[in-house]
Amino acid sequence: MKNLILVRHAKSSWEVPMHDKDRGLTSQGIKDAHLVSNYIKDFIPKTYIIWSSSAKRATNTAMIFAQNIAYPVESIIYKDDLYTFDDNKLEELIKSCTNSCENVILFGHNGAITDFVNKFGDEFIENVPTSGFVYLKFETDNWKKIKKGKTKKIIFPKNLR
Repeated sequence: MKNLILVRHAKSSWEVPMHDKDRGLTSQGIKDAHLVSNYIKDFIPKTYIIWSSSAKRATNTAMIFAQNIAYPVESIIYKDDLYTFDDNKLEELIKSCTNSCENVILFGHNGAITDFVNKFGDEFIENVPTSGFVYLKFETDNWKKIKKGKTKKIIFPKNLR
């Protein structure tokens, strides 16, 4: 059994011209990341690893979640390859996960996340919003063999406000 939780980074700022990868979170993004991460504590597996895109908005979101779910921030694994908007590249990365790891929480970007959860989950989601949380379960013991799974939980900030 493999479990994958995908979290789209929190709302980021476009106000200051800078490289896309360097954009930080807005105050609303920070609030939403805290809101969702405090709510999900009862829905996450007992053991897991956290992977995050190396983009600042994703790393900041991952750190907020880690702090609120009591995961050691220094154990977050940052991957440049997760800075992608392509679901095929995201799929390739997820399928590269070692099979000794049963549960992964991944912080990344849209369109990749929305397209991935629609390809591999059993519930259609028009758009995974910023700070959106989608939990997928796969009936396999091999990440390389994941196929259509079960969407176990969907949590969006607007549903918690």
